[in-house]
Amino acid sequence: MKKVLILGAGLVAKPLVRYLLDQPDFEVVVASRTVSKAIKLIDNHPQGMAKELNLKDEEGLKNEIAGTDIVISMVPYAFHPKVAKYCIDFKKNMVTTSYVSDVINSLDTEAKKAGILILNEVGLDPGIDHMEAKRIIHEVEERGGEILSFISFCGGLPAPEANTNPFGYKFSWSPLGVLLAGKNSAQYLKDGQQIFIPSENLFENYSTINIEELGDFEGYPNRNSLPYIQLYGIQSTKTILRGTLRNKGWCSTIKKLVDLGFLDEVEKDCTGLTYKDLIRDLMKNPAEKDINKALSVYLDIEKGSDVIKRFEWLGLLSEEPLPVSKGSALDILGVKMLEKLQYEEGERDMIILQHQFEASLPGDKKEKITSTLIDFGIPHGDTSMARTVGLPAAICTRLILEGGIKITGVHIPVIPEIYTPVLRELKELGITFKEKKEDI
Repeated sequence: MKKVLILGAGLVAKPLVRYLLDQPDFEVVVASRTVSKAIKLIDNHPQGMAKELNLKDEEGLKNEIAGTDIVISMVPYAFHPKVAKYCIDFKKNMVTTSYVSDVINSLDTEAKKAGILILNEVGLDPGIDHMEAKRIIHEVEERGGEILSFISFCGGLPAPEANTNPFGYKFSWSPLGVLLAGKNSAQYLKDGQQIFIPSENLFENYSTINIEELGDFEGYPNRNSLPYIQLYGIQSTKTILRGTLRNKGWCSTIKKLVDLGFLDEVEKDCTGLTYKDLIRDLMKNPAEKDINKALSVYLDIEKGSDVIKRFEWLGLLSEEPLPVSKGSALDILGVKMLEKLQYEEGERDMIILQHQFEASLPGDKKEKITSTLIDFGIPHGDTSMARTVGLPAAICTRLILEGGIKITGVHIPVIPEIYTPVLRELKELGITFKEKKEDI
């Protein structure tokens, strides 16, 4: 029996755990600081075991890694370097769904010397996005062509029938993770020109993205797209942009939350304060007593605007006491959003991932290639977010243990040895892209 150690038991872990438990020759250990979550995931399966483990317990962590065949790290990314170093020490392969950090990248030589693979970015975004992008790029290259433009957007959203609140959003993962993404600056290439967007202007720089069968969405740039020119091997491209999709109205609203200072992580004394008090404090306590009017002046928007209506709906202008006695504005916003932007029992989430390429081909031909993944959660079952993050990691883990992936070092899934079998199996599991080609 091959032994798999999964560190973490969060919102996207269930499909990952169940897939691996369904393999006849795998034993699965889920280790979590909150052991009750691990017990729930194992669900009395005879090949599963739940363990309590705090990653600050160095000896406990080392013992678990030493006794397994492969480690899947589903904990916050800051812990990955520690896990990776122990995997190198004990010569154990490692899989994560997180972005590769500089620290992890620096371990490439050590991982190769140990003869192990540290495979990162095998979730949805990053993950499936890389796999489908490289599949199309390689196909264009095999036809003698080259990439002139690559634009990609991905979003986790409520399914249309579950889109029932003014924000057009519900949480299928950590609210702080969603909000903190708004603190990132962005860089991309457009028609040969490098564009830099500072974090405070991120939500001003969105465009309307049409998704066939679903309509229009807002798309804004996600982090730094420029390294993907090298990672994807498309030096010929004049445009590259990777972005995030949201429903209409999201960007203008989050922009005003940013302007108010709601992404501030400085802890404050909140004893006895209400949400309205917090808003007034963030506005530097204006003399105007009408909170709506004060807010409209401070944010330079109409008093009856949709943005202020969303603030009211969320409860930010209410006399309700703050949920913590000490905390940052970001903490308080996260608590309120998690309270109000929840999926109801039986509601579905939705994943949209769309790649658009422009390619030049022999014979002075140009082609537009659009590849779109639209996936829905299962009512009363797994979310689409959990499936599209957890299943690629699970498939990669199985392939590594069975010898289907033999490379060593630090990698992301941009080579055929990884993406071909994973995309094939995802299609069998109902996670599939629809491709469209047009002459331009």
